[in-house]
Amino acid sequence: MTTTTWNPDIMNTEASGLRVIGWTDLNGSGDAMHVNFHRSGKYAYVGHMGDTEIGTSVVDISDPRNPFVVNQLTKPDGVRSHKVAVVDDVLVVNYEGYPFQPVDPELPTGFKIFSLEDPANPRELSYYHMPGKGVHRMKFTEMPYCYVSGSDTGFHEDRQTFMIMDLSDPMNPTEVSRWWFPGMNTGAGETPSWHPDRWVWNHHAHIVGDRAYCAWWDAGVIILDISDKTRPTLVSHLTFDDLSSPPRVAGSVHTVLAVPEKNLLIVSEEELEDGVASYKKYVRVIDISDEQRPRQISILPEPQGDFAHRGGRFGPHNLHEGRPGTYQNPDEVFVTYFNAGVRVYDISDPFSPREIAYHVPPAPDGDRPIHMNDLIVDANGLIYATDRHGGGLYIMERTDA
Repeated sequence: MTTTTWNPDIMNTEASGLRVIGWTDLNGSGDAMHVNFHRSGKYAYVGHMGDTEIGTSVVDISDPRNPFVVNQLTKPDGVRSHKVAVVDDVLVVNYEGYPFQPVDPELPTGFKIFSLEDPANPRELSYYHMPGKGVHRMKFTEMPYCYVSGSDTGFHEDRQTFMIMDLSDPMNPTEVSRWWFPGMNTGAGETPSWHPDRWVWNHHAHIVGDRAYCAWWDAGVIILDISDKTRPTLVSHLTFDDLSSPPRVAGSVHTVLAVPEKNLLIVSEEELEDGVASYKKYVRVIDISDEQRPRQISILPEPQGDFAHRGGRFGPHNLHEGRPGTYQNPDEVFVTYFNAGVRVYDISDPFSPREIAYHVPPAPDGDRPIHMNDLIVDANGLIYATDRHGGGLYIMERTDA
């Protein structure tokens, strides 16, 4: 298997404080998304957006300057498998119907579990079916609980809810409980209270102790008490716009990152429009000193430049979520910003955050603009970032430290 090479003088032209040291186009299937590491530190697992038949790539990262693909798992037709989660020697991948496509009850939607006893060669253990759209994303950081945004029949527009799964027996995963936003369970007679142009669903949750911090798309931020895994309960709800109106100033809440050392949440919204958007999406800083009354205290600065006119999306997407065993620094936030690349922020003063580093790779084929999609930072501070528009996996190091 081969690894695409590049000219470092070109690769690192538009950057400050960051430098690409390694790259792979994932054997030509560069529609990359989510990344997790094996505990050995030798392998990365990369989910794909679904442009090809590849669902997950296994990448040897023992030399970060020369990453290469050692295995690729295919996915079933009609679904995408763009999210990965690894704990010990267990890999979980999602199966979800494609966006804006009618739900097909015959599709294998849900999630699949693999053994990583041989980390280069995942071995299938089980498949868990969820009717409807399937699973969008998982938060799985320790056994036995995996927190998924999963679907089921009877929920408004097949939108995903918050579900707790028990994986103590990976051959037989079981549902423990679920929570949904009131109005979603139309099959049980509930009535949506939001405007029909709004999407109300659980993108995914960040888990800290007995709290789940959920990104509930247009409904904003939901904080759940999960001390009793069989019965999640609402702690508080923060919205940034009037749900009864069409989207105007906020929505598409994608990631809620808890920073417990600072009593903060970092909340990213996903930009969905190309070019100059109808209304901007932000990365918001939320004070949860009183978790019953979360309040916004600042917004991360928007990247400066002509990005809105370069083509593609200009706006935030994902955050480094600080999984166990990865880089931990409560004063720094790492963001993928679609065509504005990877951005790093200092939030030591949460009322006045500032950008301290960035990297905007060139378009891989010189045509479509980059769409930096997701990222994770390893324990040594190396950034593994993906480009959904064919760029594959980039490995970056800090030059400002």
